[in-house]
Amino acid sequence: MRTQSPLTGRSRSPLRRPLQALVMLFALVVGALTWSAPAQAHGTIVDPASRAYQCWKTWGSNHTNPAMQTEDPMCWQAFQANADTMWNWMSALRDGLGGQFEARTPDGTLCSNNLSRNASLDKPGPWKTTTVGNNFSVHLYDQASHGADYFKVYVSKQGFNPQTQTLGWSNLDFITQTGRFAPAQDITFPIQTSGYTGHHILFVIWQASHLDQAYMWCSDVNFG
Repeated sequence: MRTQSPLTGRSRSPLRRPLQALVMLFALVVGALTWSAPAQAHGTIVDPASRAYQCWKTWGSNHTNPAMQTEDPMCWQAFQANADTMWNWMSALRDGLGGQFEARTPDGTLCSNNLSRNASLDKPGPWKTTTVGNNFSVHLYDQASHGADYFKVYVSKQGFNPQTQTLGWSNLDFITQTGRFAPAQDITFPIQTSGYTGHHILFVIWQASHLDQAYMWCSDVNFG
């Protein structure tokens, strides 16, 4: 049975109303997903670049290049182990640690934030380094502008060799804990050190403000 539209006088099938409702429902669902997407995005230390970010930035658009195996063997092994580690460089987080970072992050899992999917980041080896001086800045890029309750910053001890040793808590010197930062996509703060030379690991914990979410990263630096 067909009916006429009171506005146009044209005949209209009763099947069109359910179809229109379905289309509207689909549009609402898509709109909700689009609106909530930024909450699923996070961040990392982009300078000095964290290991996953450095690999993504250098090789993300060229990750099938066989030259990576010889030019950047640590990124190569990471891509071979799990390429998703690099594609999701912004998602190295754990929920509900309650500040118990050492108790709930075993030695040898610091660079991966104890996430098995990112275990390649814990491997010792010739990771590419960023040259820094005794005083330098750390730059967080946060896609979702979560803000920070604080950052805790460590540097591997003089004499620790990132190319042959796996990082544990006893291998770190505590440098500083920052105060709070308001929500922003870019957060930068200064670091002051002394007595370091050569290749070291900069280890940063970000306690985000929006939830009890902890992010941990290793950035390889060369104190020049």
